[in-house]
Amino acid sequence: MNESRVLHQQPGPATGHGESFTIDCGRCLARPAACGDCVVTALLGPPDDAVSLDAEEGAALAALSTAGLLPPLRLVTAVESPDGEEE
Repeated sequence: MNESRVLHQQPGPATGHGESFTIDCGRCLARPAACGDCVVTALLGPPDDAVSLDAEEGAALAALSTAGLLPPLRLVTAVESPDGEEE
């Protein structure tokens, strides 16, 4: 089973692990309140589908956000507990 995680903009790439990741706005728990100040909306408008980014793209977005040139990634998803249930 794929592990869900809470994604934050700081530090470094959105996952913080230097790996590729998918931003699925349909699963975001901060939606729609945080959409107006999210990097995804700033760059793409409200997306219809999930957006996949590699580690370099994530690092670039984090750097632009840290410099104040873009809003941060506001994506928040459920975290899967050890017993397989979402919290």
